[in-house]
Amino acid sequence: LLNVFQKTLKLLLSILQCGNAFTTAGCLKRHHRIHTGEKPYECDQCGKTFTQMNVLKHHQRIHTGGKPYECDQCGSTFTTGSYLKIHQRIHTGERPYECHQCGNAFIRASELKRHQHIHTGERPFVCGQCVKAFTTAGSLKRHHRIHTGEKPYECDQCGKTFTHMNVLKHHQRIHTGGKPYECDQCGSAFTTGSYLKIHQRIHTGERPFVCGQCVKAFTTASHLKIHQRIHTGEKPFECDQCGKSFTQRNVLKRHQRIHTGERPCCGKTFTHIYQCKTHLRIHSGERPYECEQCGKTFTQMNHLTTHLRIHSGERPYECEQCGKTFTQMNHLRTHLRSHSGERPYDCKQCGKSFTEMHNLKRHLRIHSGERPYDCKQCGKKPYQCRFCDRSFITG
Repeated sequence: LLNVFQKTLKLLLSILQCGNAFTTAGCLKRHHRIHTGEKPYECDQCGKTFTQMNVLKHHQRIHTGGKPYECDQCGSTFTTGSYLKIHQRIHTGERPYECHQCGNAFIRASELKRHQHIHTGERPFVCGQCVKAFTTAGSLKRHHRIHTGEKPYECDQCGKTFTHMNVLKHHQRIHTGGKPYECDQCGSAFTTGSYLKIHQRIHTGERPFVCGQCVKAFTTASHLKIHQRIHTGEKPFECDQCGKSFTQRNVLKRHQRIHTGERPCCGKTFTHIYQCKTHLRIHSGERPYECEQCGKTFTQMNHLTTHLRIHSGERPYECEQCGKTFTQMNHLRTHLRSHSGERPYDCKQCGKSFTEMHNLKRHLRIHSGERPYDCKQCGKKPYQCRFCDRSFITG
């Protein structure tokens, strides 16, 4: 009896501490289950339990495939009205949850909560196997699947399995051809909102991911991570046939074709389909972006934007130290090295360093003896250096 009394007292204290008030006894009863942990409604297919009957009904649509709520703008369907409401914010641009520290706004309250951990640095959920920490319990749970190999979400068309439900949904658009996220500037369409967001940085010029060592900036965190391997020397992708290692997985895949003899088109690989489409214009000769002033054409919109500055005289990127201006941000970054003395590209053979990669490549020909540029008329290089006997096609 004492034990029952203690449990009841503990429950009452927890209810008093939370201070929530309700309009009906039924709402209060359902709320009590948060404190008691009671989940009386069980799914007869997977055994998962819930505090409320309506939550169970929504859950059961995972098994039945029922998605009665349809978006009238793009046709996407959802299991609940609340999911549809959240989705519609993609079309309306509504972001009701704003971070008071940096002004970033979000579609979901959960996204804001997760974002706020950036400011606090808090990562309370730690993996017991690799000590990696996460901002949410859900992220930790999904991460565990890397260690267990569990991939519970299967595509019913091709049988491919995935660790995350949202990754499965994105994958299924390969089969359906669905690309609900459209760029309002150039009309390009994407399978996910995140791909659209990355794409839009082409138009805005935004590069939010900055390297702390050389100030080079990138449109995605993954591109920054790959770049940082230049500084760290990390090459995590190793060829199992010859032992050669690489900074990127796709570069390893290209390398492995040396051993297999496979040559699909030109062998170049891309992280995003739109990058591949842009690249294919090199093979097709398509140059859809034309300058109205001189008729010059380009494969990419951002190349045209940069080119137009030749006509307008616009040089928006200014050096704060000497006032010199540039048409492109990367030209300014390279120029800044003349002030900082930074020379990030080192020759592994002689130790000489350079401010730009193409200068290093040109220098490497001294060691390799490569002379790729021949005179088209006589095949010779008539200009000879009086110090080292190297020859050139121009003086």
